[in-house]
Amino acid sequence: MQPATVDSPVAAGVRRVVKIHGRGDTAVRALDHVTLDFPAQRFTSVLGPSGSGKSTLMHCLAGLDTVDAGSVRIGRTELTGLPDSALTRLRRDHVGFVFQSFNLLPTMTAEENILLGLRLAGRKPDPAWLRVVVDALGLRQRLRHHPGELSGGQQQRVACARALIGRPQVVFADEPTGNLDSRAGAEVLGFLRASVRELGQTVVMVTHDPVAASYTDHGVLLADGRVAAHVPRPTADSVLAALTGLGV
Repeated sequence: MQPATVDSPVAAGVRRVVKIHGRGDTAVRALDHVTLDFPAQRFTSVLGPSGSGKSTLMHCLAGLDTVDAGSVRIGRTELTGLPDSALTRLRRDHVGFVFQSFNLLPTMTAEENILLGLRLAGRKPDPAWLRVVVDALGLRQRLRHHPGELSGGQQQRVACARALIGRPQVVFADEPTGNLDSRAGAEVLGFLRASVRELGQTVVMVTHDPVAASYTDHGVLLADGRVAAHVPRPTADSVLAALTGLGV
């Protein structure tokens, strides 16, 4: 089965997506006819209170979860209806992930963790691009260290390098600063922003933090599984005001 394609100038998008968790009386509509586009080479934040659907949206966009109705695409590829094998290839070749918990393998060095995805896919790293990513993240002197020898901020920078090394169409970051102190968090957010502005990357970040959202180009607020507001060129104050307007 070949992936369907659609004409699309965006890096990722959803159309009238519905996602329901549970059945019967316990069913929860996590996403309720959500339509959104995430432009290429932009840094977008997705915010909202607990239970708003922001993490569910990211999982559906990334092909980690299926939808009950609507369509999802990465670039020109329609995810809806793709078999598991095709979804696995798409995530491997076109999507990068940065998680709150870093998800590094403790027995591998920083460099081995960065290159793991490429090696599992049978792809050789581009040495020039590896140098660009490593130097941009300040990891040159840490490549032979294991995760246990690195600070939390350094581990998350390794995770960012791993997400970028394959030059994905889009990077999804799920609360990437949630386990970091304010200084380390600012360093990671600064790099994610630089990866968009200087390296041409596309980043979609789920966060609850107005300060983190202020690093992005555009903020999207969800509430009760629906798009509640857009915050262009967000600042911490404008995001906080928008969240307060939702009663958060």
